[in-house]
Amino acid sequence: MIVETLRVFVTVAEQSNFSRAAEMLNLSQPGVSLHIRNLENEFGTKLMHRSPKQVKLTEAGELLYKRAKEILSSYEAAKQDIHRLHDTVTGSLLIGASFTIGEYILPRMIAEFAEQYPQVEISLTIGNSEEIIQAIQENKLDIGLVEGNVALSDLSVTTFMKDELIIVAAAGHPLSLINSMETEFLHDQVWVQRESGSGTRAFSDQFIQQAALKVKRSYIFNSSQGVKEAVAAGLGLAILSRFVVQRELESKDLVEIPLNEIRIERNFSLIRTADSITTMAMDVFAERVHAVKKLI
Repeated sequence: MIVETLRVFVTVAEQSNFSRAAEMLNLSQPGVSLHIRNLENEFGTKLMHRSPKQVKLTEAGELLYKRAKEILSSYEAAKQDIHRLHDTVTGSLLIGASFTIGEYILPRMIAEFAEQYPQVEISLTIGNSEEIIQAIQENKLDIGLVEGNVALSDLSVTTFMKDELIIVAAAGHPLSLINSMETEFLHDQVWVQRESGSGTRAFSDQFIQQAALKVKRSYIFNSSQGVKEAVAAGLGLAILSRFVVQRELESKDLVEIPLNEIRIERNFSLIRTADSITTMAMDVFAERVHAVKKLI
């Protein structure tokens, strides 16, 4: 099979040695040489310069090595997908998510996952980012989905999408009449914010600090819904994910305050303990998370 021959070729290229490659592949050295010779005959060109001490790829060999890696990767992915057609994904899945992700992104994803894998028992915990991170560290959750940057050595962290944060106000707010503004217009404003430990609060504080804004007063709410309602009632400005306020912007209950040439973004990340032993349910769900853009 050509896949096996390509695997032999890649192993020889990476080991730069026929003997080591043969040992790793559990093949005889003549068997390895035969695979390489067959490849060279098929392509009609020399793929490797051989010497007693080392093997070096030719220009054609370098090109084939790159393509062979891609082919082998695609082959393994296809093999896993086909196996999953016949394997039943079962077990339990303990998911934790920050409020923005848990309330505005996960519901549709979990619904589709549950429809395809009905034998998986799913439990969802929603909290602020700090609470979810702590629960993962204490092995109380299998997978966590949080906002912002996470840099902890005991966690495996992978970013699965970007989130845009925007400034919103009530429709009648004086700043709503300005099409695009500089940050100095935001001095001496009232801000409505999430609680400490929230990923949204962390970015709100960071923005205010970096822009050196003078804050007239702040009001704290422990949910995005509370922040939205307070802003719509005219209490002040807020920085929230565009996902969170999409409906309110469409209904004109809130308006976006656009900043001139400034875009506020953060990461949405999937976190697990660095040494976690994954189940098929965890792996399949993680794949769905990384494909989340297709669902939104």
